[in-house]
Amino acid sequence: MAEETATVEQVPAGATPARVRKRTRVRKGLRKQANWLQLIRFGLVGASGYVVNLAVFAVCIGPLSLGHRIAAVAAFAVALANNFTWNRHWTFDARGRRARSQAARFCVVSVCAFGFSFGVLEVLVEGAGVDELLAQAVAIATATPLNFIGNKLWSFDR
Repeated sequence: MAEETATVEQVPAGATPARVRKRTRVRKGLRKQANWLQLIRFGLVGASGYVVNLAVFAVCIGPLSLGHRIAAVAAFAVALANNFTWNRHWTFDARGRRARSQAARFCVVSVCAFGFSFGVLEVLVEGAGVDELLAQAVAIATATPLNFIGNKLWSFDR
């Protein structure tokens, strides 16, 4: 407990006591095995969502002949439902807590991450001429860290 409370003389130049407490919390969190196991579960759920997303995206741009923008939105919506269910029940074991609030927060985090990945998709497809499916695969991967941090610290907080 004493380690978390920083006095004025313990605070490095330019840092606030709140920043010092956050750094201490992060260091402690990195030492907990449960957090690493949770990250692995999140990765497995994310991998299933990744496959779902790419499958829906491929169907949309292939047989359905939709553009990559509409395909990205459709794939996001399907993967969102998959990921919320698995993350709530398995990754963060948050079944006993407020589902509506978690769903709303999960959607906010996911939409923010989607916005980031959508921007990456546009840059890769329109700017760099990358194949749409490959660009979608890269775009999703770039948003994964944002998703994990947002969901761990906000959507499914204890």
